[in-house]
Amino acid sequence: MNGEEEFFDAVTGLDSDNSSGEFSEANQRVTGVVHVDTSKSNGIGKVGERPPQGNGVRKRRTSLPAPMFTRSDFSVWSILKKCIGLELSRITMPIVFNEPLSFLQRITEYMEHVDLVHRASRQPQPLERMQSVAAFAVSAVASQWERTGKPFNPLLGETYELIREDLGFRFISEQVSHHPPISAFYSEGLRQDFLFHGSIYPKLKFWGKSVEAEPRGTITLELLKHKEAYTWTNPTCCVHNVIIGKLWIEQYGTVEILNHRTGDKCILHFKPCGLFGKELHKVEGHIQDKNKKKLFMIYGKWTECLWGIDPVAYEAFRKQERRGDPPRKAKSMYNFTSFTVSLNELETGMEQTLAPTDCRLRPDIRGMENGNMDLASQEKERLEEKQRQARRDRAREEAEWQTRWFHRGINPHTGTPDWLYTGGYFERDFSGCPDIY
Repeated sequence: MNGEEEFFDAVTGLDSDNSSGEFSEANQRVTGVVHVDTSKSNGIGKVGERPPQGNGVRKRRTSLPAPMFTRSDFSVWSILKKCIGLELSRITMPIVFNEPLSFLQRITEYMEHVDLVHRASRQPQPLERMQSVAAFAVSAVASQWERTGKPFNPLLGETYELIREDLGFRFISEQVSHHPPISAFYSEGLRQDFLFHGSIYPKLKFWGKSVEAEPRGTITLELLKHKEAYTWTNPTCCVHNVIIGKLWIEQYGTVEILNHRTGDKCILHFKPCGLFGKELHKVEGHIQDKNKKKLFMIYGKWTECLWGIDPVAYEAFRKQERRGDPPRKAKSMYNFTSFTVSLNELETGMEQTLAPTDCRLRPDIRGMENGNMDLASQEKERLEEKQRQARRDRAREEAEWQTRWFHRGINPHTGTPDWLYTGGYFERDFSGCPDIY
């Protein structure tokens, strides 16, 4: 089709729980379009057998236990009016403005479209691998579409693990610092095909009518078969109309994905909305080699799809303003995808294998998920005071906080400070875990 390729389709509409991670050869032959085939299992396990899931869950839930609580009776302005231009990590917000997830679980949503990482690992050419990596990086942003609820701030020492054998990965994260808030994470492919790790320091600011989240921190993806490492940072996210009107989200800024082995780079410009909204959700960019020669053009919307095309034909196709399918509304409360709905699921017996610091065991998040807002608020206040008391005790004893699963170090690919996985979590010796709940 004149060299144009749809290589990232309707991210927010994909049901990752049914996504195979395989791509239809028939469609590539006939139309030149590459898309996720959601009609099959991922090939792990025997034919006719339900694939193994993760963390002891055989069949994941498809809805939350209680309806979403209305926010219409609460005024965020009464809280934020004194905070214009300030950093919000120290501001306590009413629980009604939260969603029933920890920020550590929000980070885990990176893995919803891990099939793109598996695909990248299978690709023989660096350009094709970079295309898949770029799609994976944008997919993490796409999960935030219409997600206007604030995740719970993780407590110091809080952890979250997720094992998805059906999707071929396991994941662990830890809140390694409280002020500033820093969340470190590490994931590995169960087929030893990738490592994915990083640390995120979400800096939040209130600007009068909007809240801006700048996700500082470097993301690293290693494709082990190819001995390649890719690094990037995320764009800025802004939630508008936090005082009055309909809440809406935009992403803006430049994301640069660097292949440290080849020198190839993907530069993606997330366009700000603009005066009349013409640029809302648009992404434009290109892949270039180490000599800055453009190899592949990318454009589309992070809420819909990305199109890729040869640089020579780019301007002609750009004028056609190609679009993917209109974004589909999330069917779940809080605009969660099916992947997100399952993140806080806690089945009987899981407590025996999880670390005692796991997010699933937080009573305030569990209370909110179950619809008990009074209990959730009380527990949130209790946990925050317990954390403050623990900090006072350490100060009195002149003791420093010791992280358990991550340590300060130097990212071997960027040469910059980072939080690196120490190892050992999945050996499940949790005897030294702190009592944070």
